[in-house]
Amino acid sequence: MLRLRDIPNLITLARIVSVVPLAWLIALQMHGWALALGLAAGASDAIDGLLAKRFGWESRLGGVLDPIADKLLLVSAFIVLTAQGHLPLWLLALVILRDVVIVVGGIAYHYLVAPFDAAPMFVSKLNTLLQILLVLGVLAALSVTPWLQPWVAQGCLAVAVTTVISGLQYVWVYGRLAMAGGKK
Repeated sequence: MLRLRDIPNLITLARIVSVVPLAWLIALQMHGWALALGLAAGASDAIDGLLAKRFGWESRLGGVLDPIADKLLLVSAFIVLTAQGHLPLWLLALVILRDVVIVVGGIAYHYLVAPFDAAPMFVSKLNTLLQILLVLGVLAALSVTPWLQPWVAQGCLAVAVTTVISGLQYVWVYGRLAMAGGKK
């Protein structure tokens, strides 16, 4: 039975389902439609978070699914946009490397030290926001506003800087916690 408190998770699941259509639209160079779907996905991310926090509908499942939805959407968009030459390969590699380090580190920490608290840090949230804005900016530049194209390089730089900083922050914080035996 569907309960109101399940709405944020259903919205997140819809975002996960939108991964394949978004990648497909970008691959077919239907950038205007991809932009519209990307904007809808971004809005749904804000809406599910707002509903969960405002009405106390937060759940462990939502806490796991939400970052997975974000990563699936962003990485798939980054891969296709990189394959088309709209984003640099080094940036894709950096973004994926950071995510791999965090996931592998989180799993190792969880099994070797203590339960891993997957709560994102501020710089990580900023990084995700900048990645979203970069993807949307590239799609907008390709479809409706070519004047944004010069800003893509600055967007790539901002994403690179926050990717490195947030990756190092996770390594630093959880490395120190591991040395302390998992005690905060």
